[in-house]
Amino acid sequence: MTVHGTVLTLRAGDYAAEVAQVGATLLSLRHRGHHLVDPVTPGELDDAWHGRTLVPWPNRVVDGRYEVGGTAYHLPVNEPETGAALHGLAAFQRWDLVDRSPTGATWELELPASYGYPFQVRCTTAYDLDADGGLSITVSGTNTGPEPAPFGASIHPYLTCDGRPLDECLVTLPAASVLLTDERSSPTEVVPASQVGIETTGPTPLRGVSVDHAFTGLPGTWAVELTHPDSPGVRVDSDAPWVQLYTGERIGRVAAGVEPMTCPPDAFNRDPDGVLLASGASRTLTMRISALP
Repeated sequence: MTVHGTVLTLRAGDYAAEVAQVGATLLSLRHRGHHLVDPVTPGELDDAWHGRTLVPWPNRVVDGRYEVGGTAYHLPVNEPETGAALHGLAAFQRWDLVDRSPTGATWELELPASYGYPFQVRCTTAYDLDADGGLSITVSGTNTGPEPAPFGASIHPYLTCDGRPLDECLVTLPAASVLLTDERSSPTEVVPASQVGIETTGPTPLRGVSVDHAFTGLPGTWAVELTHPDSPGVRVDSDAPWVQLYTGERIGRVAAGVEPMTCPPDAFNRDPDGVLLASGASRTLTMRISALP
């Protein structure tokens, strides 16, 4: 047993992945021996949210405060420098393994009600590795309680071109708009993506570009690609309405966080009706990580 709990290895064709019980986490993904995500050592606990499932909200709830039906709730603030509640309540929980095969694993968590989040949600993260298509990931939440519950989902992989520095890489991100943030990383206004240095018509060289922002104005289905002139590239496909791009300063800019999200940052306050799940209802995030030639 490691700090990540049970660790499973999945294999399909030229792909291999490791997934872990704590946080339903993606620890590694390789294609023909090349790393597609920045790997996590199974015995080490990092502070950069590598590969963890982010539910019942991704990104931040500003000041850890929100309301549902006129009742105010206060979440634990776990990012002291911003005063925010960051990345949900499940990233360090031990999930239950409910399905397992040589190419797949499904983890489930009955998220317990708490003072800051007094709702009952069954969360599931499923990994499915395919020899041709790469790694498909499905994150879902079902409201098993009697009252509407706010819920959003994401997962936090760091894409890498086999460890090449980001300053040597290019990113393709087909988003028209970006949500700016203030000095506390709290969201402010939506502006054209070019205002943070991301081109919408082709690849953007990442040398000198530093972002940690949520992008939107995406096509119905979209792909983010990270490429390098001398190393295999990697691609994320999703149909999520938002994606966070982070240029990985915390981990030395060797990989880029690419996080499809079902909702924007601070959605419990910015879009309180949009994130509500009725009793018995579900919300699902789907994405795929694959190698580029």
